[in-house]
Amino acid sequence: MPKIKSHSGAVKRFRKTANGYKHKRTGKNHLQTKKSQQRKRNLRGFKEISAQDVKKIDNLLPYDGR
Repeated sequence: MPKIKSHSGAVKRFRKTANGYKHKRTGKNHLQTKKSQQRKRNLRGFKEISAQDVKKIDNLLPYDGR
């Protein structure tokens, strides 16, 4: 039986963690002059994927995206 291909867009966006997946927050690429410092600070780092979406991402990344 052939291997299942991983979704190439999902591979770039999600990383596997012990409890699920993490992703980069949106809104930090451009138009930052109008955003407050607090808002930009809160957009740092990574965020966990909600529990409802983990099953969908599991289908896109059959081999943990690696």
